[in-house]
Amino acid sequence: MRQMLATKDFLNLETLCRELDASESSVRRDLDLLEAEGVLKRVYGGAVPVQTTGSGAFDFTVESGRLSDEKNRIAHIAASLIQDGQTVILDGGSTVAAVAGELASKSLHIVTNSLPITETLEARRNIELTLTGGYLDPRIRVMLGPMCEQMLGLIRADVLIMGIGSVTEAGFSNNNTLVVGSEQKMIEIASRVIIVADHTKFGRGAMVPVAPLEAANTVISDRELAPEYIEMLRSRGIEVLLA
Repeated sequence: MRQMLATKDFLNLETLCRELDASESSVRRDLDLLEAEGVLKRVYGGAVPVQTTGSGAFDFTVESGRLSDEKNRIAHIAASLIQDGQTVILDGGSTVAAVAGELASKSLHIVTNSLPITETLEARRNIELTLTGGYLDPRIRVMLGPMCEQMLGLIRADVLIMGIGSVTEAGFSNNNTLVVGSEQKMIEIASRVIIVADHTKFGRGAMVPVAPLEAANTVISDRELAPEYIEMLRSRGIEVLLA
């Protein structure tokens, strides 16, 4: 379990039971012991290493190197759902940035608040690129705040592709209140909402609700996603695709 903590920023209880071939009560006891040692912190649905707790902050550079293979597979599937000529909103985040790379050969109108996505697509003549404006957060490299939301309120889009901090039965949530404001506006103006989220984003609640599960039309994750979360989504009428 200690080795798993070194490579993951969230340990799902069900995944731990399966990979360690141990009962839930046994895994819970081990988690309690490690928490007493200060190695991890217990949270709903599992545990997180102590170094990732606190502000709940997201850092684009750090996040980009995490589960890169899974994110690339998710991105490939997400891009396959987009048709030439569509207006597509790309939210910030490392998984959506991977989607942007997959979309680079298509003929699209892209709206984004992400600086990394802008850098990926700015030289593509087949892409009409619109930036939201707003306050640029240098850590997560996205434009946020009232100006961003005001601009988004002026447009409509065929599709939104959005990453998310957390997926639980209660819905989608995040820890950055400014990010939440722009994400809610993006959902409001898009005809179709595609959520891209690797399996570690499931089962742990974040601070601020973004939207109920029903706000999404499609959720794309990786093959490590536990069956209970697949069923949770499909029971709400949400299409689930696994990369």
